[in-house]
Amino acid sequence: MKIDLDQPTGNFARSFSAGELRINDRVFCRPVILTVDSIQEWSPSPIAALRLADFEPVMLLKPELILLGTGTRQVIPGNELVLSIMKQGIGFEFMDTAAACRTFNVLTGEYRNVVAALLLD
Repeated sequence: MKIDLDQPTGNFARSFSAGELRINDRVFCRPVILTVDSIQEWSPSPIAALRLADFEPVMLLKPELILLGTGTRQVIPGNELVLSIMKQGIGFEFMDTAAACRTFNVLTGEYRNVVAALLLD
């Protein structure tokens, strides 16, 4: 999937395919935490074992919304993780990574405080 925008400002997810994510002109082959201003490599647990501790670097960014990109297909994370994040007053959405990238681009274009935690497999 390729994504285009005329004049991006800040970080912009350009394309995603299994195992590869292009943000601006950089290519990533590992999971990342993406904001409009920063990109951090991320080493989470496997998706079936994700827990709140995996999201510590995300939580430090104080987002209003977290987008979890679950790879090439949507995978629903455990209820405990979802409830732990939402109890802190943070929105939490999960979708395949291509959809998370598109949503991130739209929301940052609306100046929303969103963080995307993107898995690549």
